[in-house]
Amino acid sequence: MQSIDIIRLSEKQKQQLIILKRKTGIENWNVLCRWALCMSLADATLPPKEDIPSDSNVEMTWKTFAGEFSELYLTILKEAYRKFAKTSGNTELSTFVKIHLNRGINLYSKSL
Repeated sequence: MQSIDIIRLSEKQKQQLIILKRKTGIENWNVLCRWALCMSLADATLPPKEDIPSDSNVEMTWKTFAGEFSELYLTILKEAYRKFAKTSGNTELSTFVKIHLNRGINLYSKSL
């Protein structure tokens, strides 16, 4: 199975996270992104496939993104990926993470 090396965000996601940082007081991108990812994974449906650009200057390694629980997050992601593999076609794990992160950031932004 593939691995995830770098998480790159779109400019829209960056702007949403700036607002989330201000509203929540949470300063770290990676913490906000983890919460957003979990919010999306909690939804039993597959996010729509979108072409999400990586056009911002925000990027982080998988270790930074997932922190001390990187193995746990990776296991959860791989299980969700396997669950949807039949319906998601040839989607790569990195794309799967990207669409979940996008939906999660949108959900998180709307929840506040």
